[in-house]
Amino acid sequence: MHRAMRGLIQTVLESVQRDGLPGSHHFFITFDTMHPDVEIADWLSDRYPGEMTIVIQHWFADLDVTDEGFAITLNFGDNPEPLYIPYDSIKTFVDPSVEFGLRFETQGDDDSDEDDDAEAPMDVMVEPDDKPSDAPREAEVVSLDKFRK
Repeated sequence: MHRAMRGLIQTVLESVQRDGLPGSHHFFITFDTMHPDVEIADWLSDRYPGEMTIVIQHWFADLDVTDEGFAITLNFGDNPEPLYIPYDSIKTFVDPSVEFGLRFETQGDDDSDEDDDAEAPMDVMVEPDDKPSDAPREAEVVSLDKFRK
């Protein structure tokens, strides 16, 4: 399940790389700054020693999406900084313009990707179906744990 959801993130970012951000879409991506494959400036890892949230919206450059992660240059206080973020380091991916989000949680320090994929809970934020389409909507978090056997 985690692989499929990370594949969705890859597909969305590939679209942005190819066509830019459509309309009012923007993304909040929280990732583990201590993940061994994350590449960020030392001053950023010192300032955000556990996790960091980036926003892909108005200004970004050099977006390069691969099968393992993505590179992007973002502006931090008028300082452009390159980052590399592997999909495995992502904790949350949210597009508030369409009230969609994914949250990945890990349990323990097991290095096996298949075990992590099978055991780690993941929440998906979706729009509730019971409101008229013209009514203001709130995102609902649905835990996939309740569907596990």
